[in-house]
Amino acid sequence: MTSARSLLTLALLASLALPACAATPKERVIPIGQVQGEGKRSALDGQTVTIEGVVTGAFLEGLGGFFVQDAGDGSPKTSDALFVALDEGATPPALSAGDRVRVRGIVGERKAGGDDTLTALHAPVIQPRGKGEVAPTILASQPDDWERYEGMLVRIDTPLTLSGTHTLERFGELITSFGGRLWQTSELATPGSAEAKQLAADNARRTLLLDDGSTQRDPSTVWYVKDGQPLRTGTVLTGVQGIVEPRMGGWRLQLTAAPTIAAPERPAAPQVAGDVRVAAFNLENLFNGDGKGGGFPTERGAKTPEQLKSQMAKLVATIRGLNPDIAALMELENDGYGADSSLAQLVAALNTNGGTWRFVDAKRGPGPDTIRVGIIYRSDKVKPTGKPATLEEGPFGERSRSPLAQAFVRGNGKPFVVVANHLKSKGCSEATGLDTDQKDGAGCWNALRLDSSKRLDAWLKTDPTRTRSDRVVMLGDFNAYAMEDPVRWLRDDAGWIDAFKQAGVEQPYSYVYNGLTGRLDHALLTPSLAKQLRGAAEWHINADEQDAQGYADGDASVPFRSSDHDPLLLGFDL
Repeated sequence: MTSARSLLTLALLASLALPACAATPKERVIPIGQVQGEGKRSALDGQTVTIEGVVTGAFLEGLGGFFVQDAGDGSPKTSDALFVALDEGATPPALSAGDRVRVRGIVGERKAGGDDTLTALHAPVIQPRGKGEVAPTILASQPDDWERYEGMLVRIDTPLTLSGTHTLERFGELITSFGGRLWQTSELATPGSAEAKQLAADNARRTLLLDDGSTQRDPSTVWYVKDGQPLRTGTVLTGVQGIVEPRMGGWRLQLTAAPTIAAPERPAAPQVAGDVRVAAFNLENLFNGDGKGGGFPTERGAKTPEQLKSQMAKLVATIRGLNPDIAALMELENDGYGADSSLAQLVAALNTNGGTWRFVDAKRGPGPDTIRVGIIYRSDKVKPTGKPATLEEGPFGERSRSPLAQAFVRGNGKPFVVVANHLKSKGCSEATGLDTDQKDGAGCWNALRLDSSKRLDAWLKTDPTRTRSDRVVMLGDFNAYAMEDPVRWLRDDAGWIDAFKQAGVEQPYSYVYNGLTGRLDHALLTPSLAKQLRGAAEWHINADEQDAQGYADGDASVPFRSSDHDPLLLGFDL
């Protein structure tokens, strides 16, 4: 029979045993590189192992775990770090960067999107081992393969280019790239071509997301960006340091220090030669409620009278900065031409403190869509001649917005025709057949946009303004990049001339989408008018700017982010 003294001794020994969360000292510790291996997946998947290293990033609540890195296994082909995933619902341990730990856990591959996985230890048993230090691995250029650095702390010793900001407010992420901007493949190559596929692969290879170490949606602040710091696509970032991780189908850095973000260079208003200046500008849904201060929120655009006031101020600042004689406008509310209409109130705002702006009155529409195109002009510079003409047949009205054509004269000169145009967007709602996404980079409704372009060309050849003018500029939002069918057909088959190519502008762009830069807004000229072109420019005040700079939250006194499209400006000698 066991004595009372023996029971007391056993109880005392039990109280001195290692806690349940600690690994025993006799366990064999293996290098992390041996766990990672040289392939995408660990050869030890499903096995229990023990590793030891230094915590480089403790994202306990943000990502549900931490990264640990050791001194290496001597092989340049294996990563020296991995992720330790905490059990769901477990109390996070008190860990921070610089803590040395020994961890026993089950090796597993966590899905990271596509074919990528993140090697991790699951069901971890953690033992503190004091303090340690890991210097970041310096990357002097873009790696050929990020897998070699999975989970490791790195510092990128080459500038990165900010290629997109749209995910910052939603996920705390920035899209960056090695070697300059990322371009829409169909801006540079024919959709579906071998060149386009190569460009897409190159974009994916050069892209690197910067992340805030959290999966939180709509964070109130993003710690690595200074409060109020404006961000622009094309800005250079240096001193980028963080932990390499595959997630959501791409590689990213979970930042461990705030990078240096260069102050954005905002461009001055463009100047073009010539005696007549023609602009095109997508207003991004100018809706004015009932036109009397009520009727908010509207179907699109500003949600309150205060937002409308800010939106109008930014649009007026943009148009005044461009200083055109004629402007083709897209995404106007289709609410008539009375004093309460969005178009009339925009012109009235332009004429505050004196002005000669007028609008072309098409009597109705043009078209039945919720939004429409419009044309405004300065009556002391040009005069409209003949009646405005619209096209509402086929896809126009129901899908593509109806175009508006108006002839003008300058002084005693010959007429020239301005055509405001806005083709169907790439959104896939209700798309069927050839209008569905063909997975070639052109998006949905490409077939309808091509049909619209052909009908538009045929219509203009009938001289709809009845002025017998062969001097025509067709401009606006085509919702197609430069090498997609609708624009390429007009250039290569119908003989229209790209004003920006004619003017010798290199790499024009007007829109940034998902971190890719390209042109949705075009200006096409008949050969006779192309001879009189003296300059072409885009004012990059919108596409590069952060959403937060818009009328809802930004400074209403400046034109920046007055829309999501950049306006364009042409100069002619007429």
